[in-house]
Amino acid sequence: MITCNNLHFSYGTNHVLRGVSFDVARGECMAVLGRNGEGKSTLVKNLIKLLTPHTGEITLNGTPTTALNRQDMAKLAAYVAQHSEATQMTAFDYVLLGRKPHIQWAVGESDLQMCADMLELVGMADKQLHDISTLSGGERQKVILARALVQEPSILILDEPTSNLDPRNQYEMLGLVRQLAVERDIAVIAVLHDLNVALRHCDQFLFLHDGTSYANISRDEVTADIISHVYEVTADIIEHNGHKLVAIDV
Repeated sequence: MITCNNLHFSYGTNHVLRGVSFDVARGECMAVLGRNGEGKSTLVKNLIKLLTPHTGEITLNGTPTTALNRQDMAKLAAYVAQHSEATQMTAFDYVLLGRKPHIQWAVGESDLQMCADMLELVGMADKQLHDISTLSGGERQKVILARALVQEPSILILDEPTSNLDPRNQYEMLGLVRQLAVERDIAVIAVLHDLNVALRHCDQFLFLHDGTSYANISRDEVTADIISHVYEVTADIIEHNGHKLVAIDV
């Protein structure tokens, strides 16, 4: 489980996060939503210790992040960034780097097999010997997800994981992440922009507005009024084939 309690963070005099609180249990997938500039990526950076909260507490499986070193963090939580630099190495070698927190002396057969399995899982087995720099943005994002999964995390944090993917791959990737959350008992936090992708695959929703937790609710509690207020649009929610869909009018 990951818990965030009354988190405050500022860049100088710019107060970005004001008393943000939530918790995500293992097996759940929470979408972090809000307009650009509301602090979604800043929140993620606080969760993974790239930034330090001014006040408030973050705990991973009951342990404050302030008590965890980098290796301990990597064993508990994996992070998939919004953008990644192209690297001069094969996709397989890049994924193998995710095993580093668990390797004491040398890479073992089980480490190699796990990397192969995760590349297969994300649909990149046929590109495992390709140089990362030659892959498309969407393919690279899938390889980054595979690297996160070989860390064997209990918490998976994703910052706009579908930003470089076409609609079909967006739904497939989030569907895979949702499946992994349930099957591997992982707590997932995903910063997303597409409300319909979020409604299809996430259980919990954290809407940020003016730097606060405007709404921390379940999927069934998401309303057109909440979306309209957070995004400053006119929103409507309709049902299609048993799923909620959001229609926006500006």
